Amino acid sequence: MTAAVSLEGVSCVFGSGAAAVRAVDGVDLAIEAGEFFTLLGPSGSGKTTCLRMIGGFTRPTAGRVWIGGADVTRQPPYARPVNTVFQDYALFPHMSVRDNVAYPLMVRKMGRAARERRADELLALVQLPGAATRRPAELSGGQRQRVALARALISQPQVLLLDEPLGALDLKLREQMQGELKALQRRLGITFLFITHDQHEALSMSDRIGVFNAGRIEQVGTPRQIYDQPATRFVAEFVGAANVLAGDASRQLTGLASAMLRPERITLGSADAARASGTVAELQYFGAFTRVAVDTQGQRLQADLPAGPGATLPAPGQTVHLHWDVRAVHALQG
Repeated sequence: MTAAVSLEGVSCVFGSGAAAVRAVDGVDLAIEAGEFFTLLGPSGSGKTTCLRMIGGFTRPTAGRVWIGGADVTRQPPYARPVNTVFQDYALFPHMSVRDNVAYPLMVRKMGRAARERRADELLALVQLPGAATRRPAELSGGQRQRVALARALISQPQVLLLDEPLGALDLKLREQMQGELKALQRRLGITFLFITHDQHEALSMSDRIGVFNAGRIEQVGTPRQIYDQPATRFVAEFVGAANVLAGDASRQLTGLASAMLRPERITLGSADAARASGTVAELQYFGAFTRVAVDTQGQRLQADLPAGPGATLPAPGQTVHLHWDVRAVHALQG
């Protein structure tokens, strides 16, 4: 099957000489048709530059970009079967919501009646059927995001590129829109390429995730693979909280030279059969759980304990005994 998007040895260098910055460094990637694929990484890791090369806004220094089996490396953005939703939505403030959504069809010189009918269909799809005559300034952040989505979808792109589109929303609305975006993608069957630095967004929405670091992809996998089986130390530490162990401390606690153990996989219990014992250094309350930091064998381990009514928690300075299933320990390669 032909991939929806393929990158072959793609690099992008900004500047020259000593001032040159290698934003993307030899990336190979295949995104399947109908997939919700997320590029996840910290700011400056290269993920947005990668998206811009797929969209045609930035030309690769080396390598090739394929969309639907066609080499589009040198094609301009308007010639590619993709559309982009940006973080700031880029709506026209002087136009109505309907005209904003219909704008790509107006550029293509579709008749007013036909493009307005299509715009109204898209507004219904994104749950804004009553907003057609309003202006963007009259809408909430979540509503403007839906308008931007409708405008990007009206041209029926093969691939929809989403550059941190939820970044400007508050937490509750962002979580709501995560569910709506995923449901919309499933309904339409369009390939979504989503860019974010938010690990929770990536884990909750994606079919697969590519984790970026310093211009390269460190790992590609399902959310469960990325979380439970990180390929490198960077992935383990960036995606979720993790106890990353190395050297003598790791060998003593896990028998491995380098390993990861998630805090929620550790429990407190009796001294019998405990895998480690130590002294509580601090507690952090997070609502659903309390994170307990324990100093043991020259290593600080974090354990996430339930924090509901009646929960019994240790006090700073108290000696505790740590337990975990050996299957919860994951060996790291780098």
